[in-house]
Amino acid sequence: MKRRIVTLVFGLFSIFASAQSGYEITVNLKNCKDTLAYLTFYQFDKTLIKDTCTHIKNGKIVFKGKAKLDKGIYSLVSQQKAIYFDFFIDEDTQNLELNSDASIGVAKGLTAVNSTRENDFLNYIKFIGKQNEDFEAVRQASKGLAKNDSIAKVSTKQKVLDKAIQDYEQEFLEQNKGTYIGAVLNLKMEKTLKEIPKASNGRPDSLMVYTYYKKHYWDNVDFKDDGTMRNPFFHNKLKKYFDQVVVAHPDSVSVEIDRIMDQTLPESLLYKLLLAHFTYSYETSKIMGFDKVFVHLADRYFKTGKARGIYDDESVVERIVKQSDKLRPLLVGAVAPDLSMINAADRDIIAKMGFESAKTSEEVTKLFYDNNPKINNLFNHLHNVKADYLILAFWDVDCGHCQIEIPKLLEEYHKLQKENKDIKVYCVYTLNEGEKYLKYIAEKKLDWINVYDGVHYNNVTEKYDVYSTPVIYVLDKNKVIKAKRIGVEQLDDIVKLMEREYKKVK
Repeated sequence: MKRRIVTLVFGLFSIFASAQSGYEITVNLKNCKDTLAYLTFYQFDKTLIKDTCTHIKNGKIVFKGKAKLDKGIYSLVSQQKAIYFDFFIDEDTQNLELNSDASIGVAKGLTAVNSTRENDFLNYIKFIGKQNEDFEAVRQASKGLAKNDSIAKVSTKQKVLDKAIQDYEQEFLEQNKGTYIGAVLNLKMEKTLKEIPKASNGRPDSLMVYTYYKKHYWDNVDFKDDGTMRNPFFHNKLKKYFDQVVVAHPDSVSVEIDRIMDQTLPESLLYKLLLAHFTYSYETSKIMGFDKVFVHLADRYFKTGKARGIYDDESVVERIVKQSDKLRPLLVGAVAPDLSMINAADRDIIAKMGFESAKTSEEVTKLFYDNNPKINNLFNHLHNVKADYLILAFWDVDCGHCQIEIPKLLEEYHKLQKENKDIKVYCVYTLNEGEKYLKYIAEKKLDWINVYDGVHYNNVTEKYDVYSTPVIYVLDKNKVIKAKRIGVEQLDDIVKLMEREYKKVK
């Protein structure tokens, strides 16, 4: 659903004791032109439809159900899919009546018929709106000033307003401790160090600021309550934590994920959505080395049966386990799996054996064993290549991206050679079209180690998870993977970093 937010209004509605087991939400919206409306709710990173009112008469909108609504933040949404306002539901607030007027702005005219505390909360919303109006007025007034004067004026006003909002929110939070609305506001508020001490250099101690912020980031957040994720703040807070707060290292991320997961109730919806979120995020992460987090999740949760019930299709769990097993030997820091390849120069020998004309796997297997001694003498083993910097590249002659990147790699390779770097390139052609392969090598003058899986021995694309080309790995002199899936433009920096590491060892 495309969200066009008119305003965000969520509140704690106190209602009189009711014996009803279901829910009934009534909105008297004057001058409403809609013929239908939706009741939606926030859940993790999505907005879902809970109910639909298909008959609106004189602006009266009614949602009614036999089962109670789950605790969370809900929204009244127009038939154009725009949010009119948000409101709050918990175990005791299942019978609500709200009044407003669409002609003056739904949020401005919104009142709760049966909740004094909701109206108190609306004062908070109005206060926030007033601060935003004041800031916008200052920003507009500063446009005619010199740049430095404008920045100073706006910055000063921003600090004043931020302080006012923080104080107001803190007071409101104190008044609503122990309530769901208090828990929601707690998620929204930042836990920052109020009095910042000086470091030894006389400047504010940024390390202490960070340490305090990280330590208190999740204060009073209940991961055992599914209602924690049914609001517009939880997912963004979670994302910010892992994007900006946690140290950007796969081991640190894995520790923090486990710490959060350990606070949830196994089999709860929050547990399932969190684990699915983390698994997808780190399986598809573009940050080099963070596939290690995905492997960790597979080992700790999927292989142990702790991921039961997360996916409707159980084959997804099997796929995740299989993929993690494939990635484990390819993680940064692991010794690269060996490859036994055929040199491009020996292609004619392999072709005469019949490998290029073989049609079935049975034919290939027979050819391999019939020619085994000779083939073993032809193998060029990755682990036998000696170099301080060993570039392992997978490519395809017909790949458009490869046709751009391979010449760039060749240029970078020659540059590093001229800098007296002990570097070699083990360049693997992933297909078996020999004539086309040899022609390209000759035309582009690829003067490095050119190999291919001419006898179908390695299953290269599976072994190195090559689902697209080109793919470039960087190995050290011990064949340890130092970088993977990099662009050619990154190679020089990686080599320099490795060079510094070599010097430290000496």
